[in-house]
Amino acid sequence: MADASFDIVSKLDRQEVDNALNQAVKEVGTRFDFRNVDAGIKWSGETIEIQANSEERANAVLDVFKDKLIKRKISLKAIDAGEPRLSGKIYKLGVTLKEGISQEDAKKIGKIVREEGPKNIKAQVQGDELRVSGKKRDDLQEVIALLKGKDLDVALQFVNYR
Repeated sequence: MADASFDIVSKLDRQEVDNALNQAVKEVGTRFDFRNVDAGIKWSGETIEIQANSEERANAVLDVFKDKLIKRKISLKAIDAGEPRLSGKIYKLGVTLKEGISQEDAKKIGKIVREEGPKNIKAQVQGDELRVSGKKRDDLQEVIALLKGKDLDVALQFVNYR
């Protein structure tokens, strides 16, 4: 019997992020506390740009956006929000989206799988993802449960389970 395996990836559903952004735009446009503060949120290339006339309002727009992401089941670990910076009279805040597992995170996950997971499990790095394989499917499910229980810095998805 061939080895069972699955891949650990960190990917974002761009359409869901876009939907969350559009919902945040609508809410910012209609909420009373955002009137006359030049608050806005929009795509700026591959990042999301938030702007407002005060630091607090910029952070409030970010909170609205995070709320919309959570409702669409997108992990907040997949976004990296900077600090509001003054640009003329407007505060701007950049939000970058993180995709893929970095080499050091992949090594850290591999180490957790080797040390705390069941024996006979192999984890190998393949680009920006990690392939975990073993003889028994039950062992692989144990690894998934182990990694879901850990508080890692990346949003993980488990795909290609076979």
